[in-house]
Amino acid sequence: MTTESTTQQWVKSSYSDNGGSCVEWAPHTATLTGTVPVRDSKTPDGPALAVTAHAFTAFVTSVKTGDFAPAV
Repeated sequence: MTTESTTQQWVKSSYSDNGGSCVEWAPHTATLTGTVPVRDSKTPDGPALAVTAHAFTAFVTSVKTGDFAPAV
């Protein structure tokens, strides 16, 4: 799925204060379609990934519970 940045309302995590290495998502589109657009905030005109709402929820839950090792 290709997502144009001009038609989306992109949101960064409130935890994204790490020098610009952020992921953004479009919650309104997710609510309407069940598909979550995700992009790199450093390249807003670049490609966006589209994942199912279920997969995105599982990913966020795993991050919150510490299932992933911190980046080095």
